[in-house]
Amino acid sequence: MRALIAFDKFKDALAAPRACAITTATLRDLHPDWEFDICPLADGGEGFCAILTQAAHGTLETFTVTGPRGTTVVAPIGFVAPAKIPAAARQLLGLDTTNTGSIAVIEMAAASGLALLPLDQRDPWQATSCGTGELIRLAAARGVTTILLGVGGSATHDLGYGALPALGIEALTSAGTAVAPPIPARWPEIAKLRGALPASFPALRIACDVANPLLGPQGAAAIYAPQKGLRPADFARLDHQSARLAQLLCHHCDQPDTLMDTPGAGAAGGIAFGLMTAARAQLIPGYALVAAWLDIETRLAAADLVITGEGRFDASSLNGKGPGALAARARALDKPTHVFAGAVDAAPLAGLKLHAITPPHLPLSTALRETPTRLAATIAQAFPADRATPSDSTGSTQATR
Repeated sequence: MRALIAFDKFKDALAAPRACAITTATLRDLHPDWEFDICPLADGGEGFCAILTQAAHGTLETFTVTGPRGTTVVAPIGFVAPAKIPAAARQLLGLDTTNTGSIAVIEMAAASGLALLPLDQRDPWQATSCGTGELIRLAAARGVTTILLGVGGSATHDLGYGALPALGIEALTSAGTAVAPPIPARWPEIAKLRGALPASFPALRIACDVANPLLGPQGAAAIYAPQKGLRPADFARLDHQSARLAQLLCHHCDQPDTLMDTPGAGAAGGIAFGLMTAARAQLIPGYALVAAWLDIETRLAAADLVITGEGRFDASSLNGKGPGALAARARALDKPTHVFAGAVDAAPLAGLKLHAITPPHLPLSTALRETPTRLAATIAQAFPADRATPSDSTGSTQATR
């Protein structure tokens, strides 16, 4: 039996590599004759940099940059040789075979992430993407030819304005004084912009799976800002000010206002829009890139069993990214597939067995703290030592207290 172990993170509880390690250790004790292919997943958020860099045998370096509320944080940049990246991933990145310069891999979550803030500090009016801009500037200073930015898990809704000063564009008052940091709470002070990115700036690619525009009922403020601390009563004000600041940036950079309507422009509090406008960044499908980079297709073909999971698995999980996309592809290949998640809210499907590791009504703080032990226990329950092969029947199991 060859099992592909491919978890994404359990948000605020387990990083993807740790979830894979717990699962593998549990199964190895129960089934010492099994073979394991360990493949942590990332959706552009936490773990994106380390997972992709390590898979391509690159190097990780850490840097001290500005965190989402102004204090310093330590965040990594990965440096990867293009030749170490599978051809399908290079194609998605727009790299040709003559590219000899290194690629920098950055994750926004490490510098400007929601997980860096306690609950009482989560407020999109006050959060800045400054540290993400600093990471981009540091990578560019190393002479890389391409920068790949994963934008999942952000704490911000600043349209990338916080990142832009590090790249050469400042926000100013009508009197010409810099507005620093240009967080949304200070947007009414901003009257004009100054500066531009260097002409020799590296190509910038943003790994992004969301299709939200910048503004409106499906935009960044409406869909993502509430989970970052936005009060419902403040939505209209934030969206209105976002429109003004977006237009200001488009006009300064001589870009069309229609960039605001681009699918994905609303990703990560609008930083996708800001970097498309100011840095000519290109959006690329995040899961497709990760799958190609990690050679998921080959690994699925070699697997007899697929085990995946994440913090929450619901009906939206099968819409093209992360464990849901992996599970859908595994089912298409008739591979027995099991999904383990903290919470499950999806209908059973043929060839897909769903396992909720947390009992209903357990307090969130307790559930997060107990995630490692509950994952191991649910894995052991699903694959007991006296069963030669796992069931591929459909259904859903619940962990017991």
